[in-house]
Amino acid sequence: MATRIKMLLSLAICAVLALVHLPFTTAGGGEGAAPFDYKKALHSSLLYFEAQRSGRLPHNQRVKWRGHSGLADGLQQGVDLVGGYYDAGDNVKFGLPMAFTVTMLSWSAMEFADDIAAAGEWRHVLEAIKWGTDYLVKAHTEPYVLWAEVGDGDTDHYCWQRPEDMTTSRQAYKVDRDNPGSDLVGETAAALAAASMVFRRSNPHYAQVLLHHAEQLFEFGDKYRGKYDSSIGEAYSYYASVSGYGDEILWAALWLHRATGKASYLDYAVDMADEFGGTTWAITEFSWDVKYAGLQILATKVLLEGKHPEYKATLEKYKAKAEHYLCACLNKNGDAGNVNRTAGGMLFVRQWNNMQYVTNAAFLLTVYSRYLTSAGQEPPVLQCPDGPAHADELRSLARAQTDYVLGANPAGVSYLVGYGQRFPRRMHHRGASIVSHRGDGRFIGCMQGYDNWFLRRGANPNVVIGAIVGGPDHLDRFRDRRDNYMQTEACTYNTAPMVGIFAHLHGETAIT
Repeated sequence: MATRIKMLLSLAICAVLALVHLPFTTAGGGEGAAPFDYKKALHSSLLYFEAQRSGRLPHNQRVKWRGHSGLADGLQQGVDLVGGYYDAGDNVKFGLPMAFTVTMLSWSAMEFADDIAAAGEWRHVLEAIKWGTDYLVKAHTEPYVLWAEVGDGDTDHYCWQRPEDMTTSRQAYKVDRDNPGSDLVGETAAALAAASMVFRRSNPHYAQVLLHHAEQLFEFGDKYRGKYDSSIGEAYSYYASVSGYGDEILWAALWLHRATGKASYLDYAVDMADEFGGTTWAITEFSWDVKYAGLQILATKVLLEGKHPEYKATLEKYKAKAEHYLCACLNKNGDAGNVNRTAGGMLFVRQWNNMQYVTNAAFLLTVYSRYLTSAGQEPPVLQCPDGPAHADELRSLARAQTDYVLGANPAGVSYLVGYGQRFPRRMHHRGASIVSHRGDGRFIGCMQGYDNWFLRRGANPNVVIGAIVGGPDHLDRFRDRRDNYMQTEACTYNTAPMVGIFAHLHGETAIT
């Protein structure tokens, strides 16, 4: 969880704690080594979303150590808010990161549908997306009302309980006309628009429902503008919208244009490009908060397809900013600024949950390389300040980042939990760290969880297969401790982009 307060505390902690240096081993993917099993990584990544489910679990639930939870969510407010995902190792349902998770799962499914299907995981991808979209539709109870959060981060962090036992507040919070939240509303519109395209063939009625809600939400977010964390103070310390709402509104407009083909949404993205920063912000990260690089790449796709020459000048500006991000990742931005890298080769943005930036970068690099190639450019290159970069370079860096996650790193650790021989055993995760509710149904109280389970030195009794933890620091060091939440907490939006990348790399290795 992106918690500002915890970040300050963790900086102080890390200043005095010695980090463990793990010996270097090549876990695969390096020169002369066996390639990684990307199919297994894909399978694992989809299991993770089942571990993060809130609500009444279905009969086909594969993660058996989880049970029903949050069955009264929304009851106090007279709405049904049962379902959705817990964002990380806590028991709060935060709307902004949940919606972004759904957007990235859907984008993965769209771009790499054939690879996912060939790996036998298409049904599980649809289930992972639908678990999120079902909840987001529920949360949109009126055209100008969206429920933004269930649970309170402060009270939740006071307790250490399994979600099946939680006694903490399940207060629900909403945005509406008087308390706007254009960033949250825009991201939810983007998620539902993207998901509608995934379900268009298999479930056209459901796809239309999603699109209907997406269009209503876009109108809501644009008509009543404001930051959601200004309306909901409880969200500010955990998922503050630092970038504001301009990026999410543009992001939603571009997804709606892609989903509907309506010119009005592209008109909006062009007309508001400068005011909302789409053609002015040059960014070197992409995350649940900062969407600029992603939306700039979506706009560039429109340019590369050559369908709207009347907007060529503005779309070229979008493209320049998209390539600023990509060149920064490639370390070819010159004085304009690059993304830092560790000695082991990992892209490094900041020490709090850095893996989210790594996995999102791997996704955008891969997707953009495909867009360049599909456009028929010869050669398919982007122009960086330090010289041209071929599409192959983008794919190569994306694969290197993926292999780092899977174990090709100085610590020899797989940061995908449950994959390989060495992976984090002490994730900062309430449900994983306490004996399974199915195995021991006795109630575990708020402080009892801290006393009996959080403080244990042993491995977690349950393995959250497919979770991607926060990962190592700028010196490639990783410390596998439950209280080291900067490094050992995992989030849904870390894994979501890798669903597509694992499928893509499995498809590539299967061909070769």
